[in-house]
Amino acid sequence: MVKRAKIVKISDKNVEEKAKAVLQEFLAKVPFIKVLSVQKDLRFGQIQVDLFVQVQVDTEEKCLMVEVKSNGQPRYAREAVNQLLRFRDLNPQCYCVFMAPYISPRAAEICVEGDIGYMDLAGNCFLSFEKVYIEKTGQPNPYSEKKELRSLYSPKASRILRALLENPREKWKVEDMALETNVSLGQVSKVKSLLANQEWIKEAYGGFGLIEPDQLLKEWSESYSYKKNKIFRYYSMDSIPDIEWGLSQACTNSGRQYTLTSFSGAARLKPFVKYQRVFAFVQGDIPVLAASLNIKEVDSGENIILLEPYDEGVFYGSRDIEGISIASPIQIYLDLKGYRGRGEEAAEAILEWIIKNRW
Repeated sequence: MVKRAKIVKISDKNVEEKAKAVLQEFLAKVPFIKVLSVQKDLRFGQIQVDLFVQVQVDTEEKCLMVEVKSNGQPRYAREAVNQLLRFRDLNPQCYCVFMAPYISPRAAEICVEGDIGYMDLAGNCFLSFEKVYIEKTGQPNPYSEKKELRSLYSPKASRILRALLENPREKWKVEDMALETNVSLGQVSKVKSLLANQEWIKEAYGGFGLIEPDQLLKEWSESYSYKKNKIFRYYSMDSIPDIEWGLSQACTNSGRQYTLTSFSGAARLKPFVKYQRVFAFVQGDIPVLAASLNIKEVDSGENIILLEPYDEGVFYGSRDIEGISIASPIQIYLDLKGYRGRGEEAAEAILEWIIKNRW
């Protein structure tokens, strides 16, 4: 059994103290650096520095000015960098460092672009001053703020992501998004805040809109699996086109909501996609539908996969192509991406040929 990484909680109250200890311990391991002093909450005029560190590098003395935040997501990193740049204007001889429990790759880029060092409590860091050059990346996030990102991909929250990605140029007010997605105002506000922390949306007159659709879709695809839906596997002797048409007719006649996805949907968007299985979302009692289609449930060797949706949001953005309902390109991409091999290849084709053209 694979053990899950332990999620460590760290409060706003003790993050600064922990940052101080981690920084001291880290610098003490560098043979040619001697830590002379570490002061907390030192004030320079109207500006307060969380940590002011004096070190000796060989025979030269150097000061580090450190801004500590309990959240290392991009928005907080940018705020910290702006603050540190003001510190540096007052003390150009000092090296500035941003610290947080975990600093995401994008947040790290923001620091480096501003010529600011960074270090997190997970072990990622970039320090470049005097003779010192230390870079360490790729350490996973053991802190509970990762739960915030996972909550972006919960069923109701993902409805908001679909609306944003399907309408990438739209500006949304919270009330309008709540009506569009049938989600509460509080849920929309929460998702909006999480997206703003990642700098994936921008607020302006007229509402908020998506500015980093590629990053949002990439992150979502890494958390999504079509296996979140309840899967029914069937076999039919009929051809794939006949199965899909029969499924469409049966659902339409019985008033069921349905839509083709994965390879079945991709083939309608880009005909070069070849496939041997029907994939479709279907609402309602799937075994009853299967009985009406005279298809056989099997444990393996299936050529029909019917998915009972984990949320009605999977139908958002569906469109009619030649009389058959096709899932949105976003949903098709997500379902393909988790299908290893040819699924990933088809997903990238849909992304490059269809989705990106709309961004």
